Amino acid sequence: MSPTRNVLTSLRWRRLNSLDRVALIFGLLFLAALTARAFGWASALFGILRFAFVIALALALLARGLVWSRRHLMWSLRNRLLVVYLFIAVVPILVLVLMAWWSARFVYVQIGAFMVYQEIEQRLSRLDSLASEVATLVESAEAAATPEAQRSAAREIEILLASARAKLPGLEWRRGGYRALLEAGSRPDRTHFLGFVQEEEEIRMVAVHQKKGPGGTFLVSLDLPVTEELVGTMAGDLGPVRFSITRPAREGDAPERVTEFEALRFVPLRQIAPKALQVPEPAYALDFAVDGYSIFKTRRPTASARDENQPVLFVSVSTRFSAINRRLFTAPGEIGQGNVRLLTFIGVVFLTIQVAALYTGLRLSRNITHAVDELYRATQSVQQGDFGARVRVQQGDQLGALGDSFNTMTDSITSLIEEQSKRQRLENELSIAREVQDQLFPRSIPVIPGVELAAYCRAARVVSGDYYDFVMLGPDQLALVIADISGKGISAALLMASLQAALRSQLLLGDDLFERPAEVVSRLNRHLYLNTSDDRYATLFYAHFDAGKRTLRYVTAGHLPPFYIDAKGPRKLEEGGTVVGLLDDIVYEQGFIEVTPGSILVTFSDGLSEPENVYGEQFGLRRLMEESVRNRAASAQRQAELLIQAAEQWGDSPEQADDMTVIVAKFV
Repeated sequence: MSPTRNVLTSLRWRRLNSLDRVALIFGLLFLAALTARAFGWASALFGILRFAFVIALALALLARGLVWSRRHLMWSLRNRLLVVYLFIAVVPILVLVLMAWWSARFVYVQIGAFMVYQEIEQRLSRLDSLASEVATLVESAEAAATPEAQRSAAREIEILLASARAKLPGLEWRRGGYRALLEAGSRPDRTHFLGFVQEEEEIRMVAVHQKKGPGGTFLVSLDLPVTEELVGTMAGDLGPVRFSITRPAREGDAPERVTEFEALRFVPLRQIAPKALQVPEPAYALDFAVDGYSIFKTRRPTASARDENQPVLFVSVSTRFSAINRRLFTAPGEIGQGNVRLLTFIGVVFLTIQVAALYTGLRLSRNITHAVDELYRATQSVQQGDFGARVRVQQGDQLGALGDSFNTMTDSITSLIEEQSKRQRLENELSIAREVQDQLFPRSIPVIPGVELAAYCRAARVVSGDYYDFVMLGPDQLALVIADISGKGISAALLMASLQAALRSQLLLGDDLFERPAEVVSRLNRHLYLNTSDDRYATLFYAHFDAGKRTLRYVTAGHLPPFYIDAKGPRKLEEGGTVVGLLDDIVYEQGFIEVTPGSILVTFSDGLSEPENVYGEQFGLRRLMEESVRNRAASAQRQAELLIQAAEQWGDSPEQADDMTVIVAKFV
């Protein structure tokens, strides 16, 4: 082969897409198999390759057709609109009709199964009620302990059962038996059983009640054999009901006898169905037949409660849409039939609207194409930097409104650019404020004898409104503070900075204030009151810990009260007063605690206690205490992390509503 031919062959192969190449390969294999078949070889392989070649060729042709139509037919906007209207009006109708059809079949299958299930449950409930009455009569006769009372009870029982046999044919009762079934009963005290009992190919509805008599406990059992006569009384207006009796599959069963349904493997034994009942005749053209299925667990009479290899009972009904409709709409009467007619009318109106929408869309396609051309011309001008481009508005409809919107958009582009620049500057300022605020928080946790400290702050916004601090006042003196600033953003950060500066200046310049937290908070209140607006304030908890004396003095100024956990349990630290910065000349009270080894102090902001779950219930102080008590043995850092984690899991919200801050002090 010449070099020129090699190049041409390579170019032709490269022009083929993946589907073309797959179809070509399968085509060559198919031709090879066809040749081999002529000599009597590879007859089985011929069918497989033929099927694969047809599928690959169809996909390749379809892909080629889509590409060609996109390049030629779909270039015209009018043709594109025709295709769009086809998918908007015609395809949805077909999809909705098919969806409605399959949904109706599914719903009617479920309704039919539920109706039969309800019939069986009614009989089981009636059987249980009869068993309870019979057991009560027998118990009364046992208590009387006279022959006359026993004969009277026997007569009443016989009368009671005779009246029930009209709907429960074959109903019998006996005293004793079925004691093993009580282990599988529905009550925790094991004195009751209600359900199906299977022996070989026979199945019965059984209700067992255990009572106490003078001679000890005794059983009363009611048996209702499942026969064709009983099945014939169930849902006769729907159609024939069938009870399929099975047994669990065993290891030696032939594979063709074993049936699998979901996670069940069983062998069908026999079927109980009335021979006289037939599927109702169709009442109208679309009155299709449906089959509903229900599954009931059965028990062997002597099987233990732990035996999970129990047989199952399949109950099915064959009916039609019209029979189920009669059941569903018989009680409402004319109102129910009116609803059916109304639903049919709505369906016809819906179809008419869809056809009208297709017709209207075709009529409006020309107007749409003209409007799109105008918009395309104007957008090209804007792309080239001409923000003065305008669209000619010729109609007063939505397309005209779209042209007006475009003209308004070009007018506002400049202002939007300026707004974006302002927003960028604001974001930069917030970033700087965040960096400044980070400098206000302690860079490291101080180490002091007798206490292990941990702090955690998670901001809800770029800038946090929560503040915490540790101030070392000496080798064994520590002041800790947590505050929640009113407001959000930069204003809260500025107030935080003012609060920190005032607090640290007092503590570091006034040695006589170490053991007077109330006076420290009073001065802070005075400072904020004089230097902030009337609507600016902060809640605050301030405490002074003396490691040598192992004492803790504190003030709670309008803040959520922290809690202290020791051997006596958790208790809130509430001594203090109102918020700081709102009112002048406030007198604060201070609390005092002698800390003990192993005790814990937890103080936090409201963002930790106020997350709400989906029911609107807050996490709350009680759950915080319980979480701290539960993790009391953990380190202080681990406790802080677990508290934050518990609050977040309770809220389970993608967006944090408020700042979360917690300080944990574990005294050792």
